[in-house]
Amino acid sequence: MEDEEAEAVLRAVGRQIKVWREAAGLRQGELGAAIGYSEEMVSAVERGRRIPKPDFLEKADEVVGAGGKLALMKEDVERARYPKKVRDLAKLEGEAVELGAYANHNMHGLLQTPEYARALFAMRRPAYSEDEIERQVAARVARHSVFERVPLPELTFVLEEVTLRRPIGGRMVLRQQLEHLLEIGQLRHVAIQVMPTDREDHAGMGGSLQLLKLRDGKTLGHSEAQLHSRLISDPREVQILEMRYGMIRAQALTPRESLAFIDKVLGETA
Repeated sequence: MEDEEAEAVLRAVGRQIKVWREAAGLRQGELGAAIGYSEEMVSAVERGRRIPKPDFLEKADEVVGAGGKLALMKEDVERARYPKKVRDLAKLEGEAVELGAYANHNMHGLLQTPEYARALFAMRRPAYSEDEIERQVAARVARHSVFERVPLPELTFVLEEVTLRRPIGGRMVLRQQLEHLLEIGQLRHVAIQVMPTDREDHAGMGGSLQLLKLRDGKTLGHSEAQLHSRLISDPREVQILEMRYGMIRAQALTPRESLAFIDKVLGETA
């Protein structure tokens, strides 16, 4: 794990599982056999070295007679599964009344289907393990709850044309991703725009960016680059990002034109 908060949660959960297992008079191998996991997995979970899946906690709760106390830890464990930078960003997205994002080389994370996200993480070098890929995908998909929040935030996205055409994950994954964009783009509180490749003037040459206007009126910026993710709070720097994003939106196709463009690209993938 990459942060102390997540480590503390997993150690606490592991200790509780061990206490209930021993109270039930079971060895690690016996508990594992009863819930369909190996002895090594039970040992790793109790030591806080592996993240138990919801199924693990539910079955263990039943076998040791914890009366729902272990199963109740699923929510805490689920949050601990996500990388710290994702948890921090998701918290800000959950507080935002307005969110704007420009993506220049792949679909923005909030717009990605699970299959598309999985294909992206599978390309990562050095390579992720299968467990880490699933952890990253689950964290990304969990952020999608921003679309269903009440009250609804205003969400705007500008995507480069190349992100619509690059077949990450293969043709079928791309088709599903384009169909998802068309569906999301119909929501009243969402606007998706496309920046055509043939534009001569482009204010987004500095790279991708994200802006979050919070309930208290404060606006923050967020940017990602190779190996680094940065939260921007300096008002002067945020003002520059706001100016750039406004220009990017003005230079891109309108939301209506963009959905028609996405539909056209989808037709080309048939």
